[in-house]
Amino acid sequence: MTGHDEAIPACRYTAELAGEIEARWQRRWAERGTFVVPNPPAGAAGGPADRVGRGRLYVLDMFPYPSGAGLHVGHPLGYIASDVYARFMRMQGRLVLHPFGFDTFGLPAEQYAIETGRHPAVTSAENVDLMRRQLRRLGLGHDPTRELSTADPRFYRWTQWIFLQIFGSWFDPEAQAARPVQTLVEQLERGVRAPEGPANPGGRPWAELDPLQRRRVVDSYRLAYLDEAPVNWCPGLGTVLANEEVTAEGRSAIGNFPVYRRRMRQWMLRITAYADRLLRDLDPLDWTDSLKTAQRNWIGRSEGAEVRFPVPTATGAGAEVVVYTTRPDTLFGATCLVLAPEHPLVDQLTAPAWPPGTAPAWRGPATAASPAEAVDAYRRRAERLSDRQRQAQREKTAVFTGTAATNPASGASLPIFVADYVLASYGGGAIMAVPAHDQRDLELATAFGLPVRAVVAPDRRWLDDHPGAVADRADTWSQAFAGEGVAVNSRGPELVLDGLGRAEATARTIAWLEESGNGRARVSYRLRDWLFSRQRYWGEPFPIVYDETGLPLALPESMLPVELPAMADFRPRADEDAEPRPPLSRAQGFEQAILDLGDGPRRYRRETNTMPQWAGSCWYYLRYLDPDDDERFVDPAVERYWMGGAGGERVGGVDLYIGGVEHAVLHLLYARFWHKVLFDLGHVSTPEPFQRLFNQGYILADAFTDPVGRHVPAAEVVDGRYQGQPVTRHVGKMGKSLKNGVPPDDIYEAYGADTLRLYEMAMGPLDADRPWRPDDIVGVFRFLQRLWRNVVDEETGQARVSETPLAGREPLYRQLHQTIDAVASLYRELRCNVAVARLTELNHAVTGHVRDHGAAPREVVESLVLMVAPLAPHLAAELWERLGHHDPLDEVTFPVPDPQALATDAVVLPVTVDGRRRGEITVARDAGEDEVRRAALALGPVARLAAEDRVARVVHVPGRIVNVVTRA
Repeated sequence: MTGHDEAIPACRYTAELAGEIEARWQRRWAERGTFVVPNPPAGAAGGPADRVGRGRLYVLDMFPYPSGAGLHVGHPLGYIASDVYARFMRMQGRLVLHPFGFDTFGLPAEQYAIETGRHPAVTSAENVDLMRRQLRRLGLGHDPTRELSTADPRFYRWTQWIFLQIFGSWFDPEAQAARPVQTLVEQLERGVRAPEGPANPGGRPWAELDPLQRRRVVDSYRLAYLDEAPVNWCPGLGTVLANEEVTAEGRSAIGNFPVYRRRMRQWMLRITAYADRLLRDLDPLDWTDSLKTAQRNWIGRSEGAEVRFPVPTATGAGAEVVVYTTRPDTLFGATCLVLAPEHPLVDQLTAPAWPPGTAPAWRGPATAASPAEAVDAYRRRAERLSDRQRQAQREKTAVFTGTAATNPASGASLPIFVADYVLASYGGGAIMAVPAHDQRDLELATAFGLPVRAVVAPDRRWLDDHPGAVADRADTWSQAFAGEGVAVNSRGPELVLDGLGRAEATARTIAWLEESGNGRARVSYRLRDWLFSRQRYWGEPFPIVYDETGLPLALPESMLPVELPAMADFRPRADEDAEPRPPLSRAQGFEQAILDLGDGPRRYRRETNTMPQWAGSCWYYLRYLDPDDDERFVDPAVERYWMGGAGGERVGGVDLYIGGVEHAVLHLLYARFWHKVLFDLGHVSTPEPFQRLFNQGYILADAFTDPVGRHVPAAEVVDGRYQGQPVTRHVGKMGKSLKNGVPPDDIYEAYGADTLRLYEMAMGPLDADRPWRPDDIVGVFRFLQRLWRNVVDEETGQARVSETPLAGREPLYRQLHQTIDAVASLYRELRCNVAVARLTELNHAVTGHVRDHGAAPREVVESLVLMVAPLAPHLAAELWERLGHHDPLDEVTFPVPDPQALATDAVVLPVTVDGRRRGEITVARDAGEDEVRRAALALGPVARLAAEDRVARVVHVPGRIVNVVTRA
């Protein structure tokens, strides 16, 4: 790939020479501690003390999970981009912190260990070693003294400590911030706050509660609390899963095991208390609009009303169903209520017998003998579906409870159904179905013969788009009308909405609900509290024990870390119906412990669940700042030094955070939540963790499936067949699941690491997906070869440059300084692909100058080498040394453009070849024909044609374009 069979000059830039250069400079950087960055005071963390006074910059990559398969070329895309940015900013005089570590805890690591029959501590360490070696080969400028692993007890000691801060806090609604639980106790004792909530169902005063009841009340306010919650239970993995870890088919994303819904007692984190702040604080962050929108949609803030529907129960006692709706103006259009299968009132509201005349379709698929039988069967079916499956079903299913509620506005009787398309996790798990104005409700009404009552008149455009539809007769509508309109058919004894627009009808309805005691205005969120327990082995143990009351107690900080016990058999043991037994419950001597928590040695039971993989990644960026501090999770002065130094409108700490868009929601929400709690408690100096965030795109590659739809190794497909079988080709994200990964080692061997770095940056905009085209790599390699030849004599290996300076009006001088100006801006904006293009054009111009004059001017090649350095640091460092410099390139500043060369008397002209654009040149506005012609012929694609004597003529339209016409 690097040459032909003829003799290759001794000092040509080949893959072999690239490998030697790269290994040599990586050794030198390690020996010099080039990327070791000190904390204050000077020299405290090692490294050159003279760097301390420079402007600080914190650049961070999203925490990687080290896979047993090692890296493929899609993995380093973001790492290379962050390294280019960090290297450039160092050359701008900034003191750049760019650390790196490994997210080694979690379900993927444990599953890999189970599959290979080895302990996850062993496999994780091996995977880290492999990833470290592959990344080192890229020459990434990470500070090696700050490397972290989430499975290191020295790290997860502080993860446990942060959990205790959350457990020891409550959210003060008046202050809109976390406060220590002791402040809550003080308010309860003084009578400033009443002990409200399910833990005190009778609403008794604090003074009348016994110590156990008081503990339950306080625990119910904590930011970390225990709750009996419906969860995604995966017996095959032996753990609960987040909704995002369950596929649309109701199976686990890891392992493809069946997932069921069941209620389990779990640790929850009260992230919903921070919903408004998580929304509000997005505004000043330097994130893309699409990313902010993803977070806003996940939080899902909506304004509406809570409506109370009275229900006579089967026992004759009164009950009420509380419904949240964003359309209180459609209250008169409700024709039934629908409860989620998990709603706590389902049992109470289910009648003992079917009311006379109950339609067979309302009794469930099996035409059950009683509502209880029908509801029970329906709930068992719903338990086998994930939330995503329930939401995706096209055909609506439901079962009648045998009871009805009363519409408080109209007095109409509304039958109550149980349906799985209603989720317990949103709005309280109950809806009022308004079929005329909600498509899902219309589908339910159609399936079950429910009335459809129009209470908002559609506009003329909608009626025109739905022939035959009459404005106030929903039975003539083929679709629900969910838009704005005037209220109709909305008149009751106390509330009249007819003739009002949506906003006025909504306001009047809410006012009536509050005045009549039938409801109130309410803000709701799609965001749910964070389910924080996992019934697995390979994760952080909770620093929690239980006493004889069964209530949780925090361990003192002196007992941290609670280390993960060694276990030979850590496989999960669970089935669909059995109560889960986490592996730690089988660890010898772990669960039962004799501890002295301040009142003498006593027996306690340890928590045997572990934390999810998200835990370590919620705060690792803070530990990078002070990784060796055994007294604090981070020194406050160090945290302020790196995170809080910008001031102004800045609210985030990390200056640039780069990672995949797959983390656009959960990881970022969870990390922001933890950071805000730490901020409220005074442990960090900024309210947000990440000021600027950039999501890189994916690298796409061909993937292949066999006749039964299974992916086969793409590298083993030959002529459209795998092991003799035909395969189907498609394009997808490069990765292990599609078996289409390309190891970077192959590219290192064929071209060198600098070529891979440059190619990945040149492929397209950093935030866009891009196809992997191996045939294009050689073009980038040739760019580096040309650069090498423009500086180095391939026979002697010595630099060959001209010491004669360029005149300020020469085209090459102008192009050089305009390139310096452009590339600096492009690096700041992470537009590396355009920077590569500009450098390629300059390199072509230098090549033409060398061809015509025998050597390139030193001022040009030195600036070009410095501009290339962030992209191809090994080659640049080697060329810099061969140019006679003894000072390391890493300590040299980025070139500064000559303002005179940027003056407006220059003009940029597009250059076409036979009408097709091939690049552009920059010349003086008053440049003559000869000067324009020389500049056009020096442009790379044109220079090759000129060398082959294929240029017939050059046509210059002054101030507009240059067209090169080739010979026929």
